[in-house]
Amino acid sequence: MVDGGATLLQIRHKGLWDRDAMNAAERVAAFVPRLIVNDRADIARLLGAGVHVGQTDLPPREARAITSDSAWVGYSTHNREQFAAAQSEPVDYVALGPVYSTGSKANPDPAVGPEALIQLKPSSRYPVVAIGGITRANALRVLDAGADSVAVIADLYPDPPTPASIRARVEEWMRLLQ
Repeated sequence: MVDGGATLLQIRHKGLWDRDAMNAAERVAAFVPRLIVNDRADIARLLGAGVHVGQTDLPPREARAITSDSAWVGYSTHNREQFAAAQSEPVDYVALGPVYSTGSKANPDPAVGPEALIQLKPSSRYPVVAIGGITRANALRVLDAGADSVAVIADLYPDPPTPASIRARVEEWMRLLQ
């Protein structure tokens, strides 16, 4: 992904952070320009990375206290109330979604659609990252609706996923987003 032009990656490891997981994360952190760790402020601090927390994780204020002052803290929101509450949190960006249906979560929140971005973005004091179901086919629509950035999972992995095909897919994304 980095060879394809990605400058920020997020590690979404939902399992136990054992020695193998930590070693793999350390290898990634060594060559990624900016790394975000999902859910775990303690692991993010050990890696010198940022952290992204959700509604059922450590609150952003506590995550900020654990990470370094220069580490990014992001916060997922899924509706108008959560989005409004996030505006008083010490974060660097707020994620909103899922914008579209997504297969990356077992029990995803209902899709909010690009309309939510149009309605909520003007009230945000932070950059807004659109999450959930973002593809090359809908990314520009999401950005036009107000998102400052997009988070992508499934659309980065062609079938079959090989290092060369993933690099090519990231290059496609980089051209799209220029």
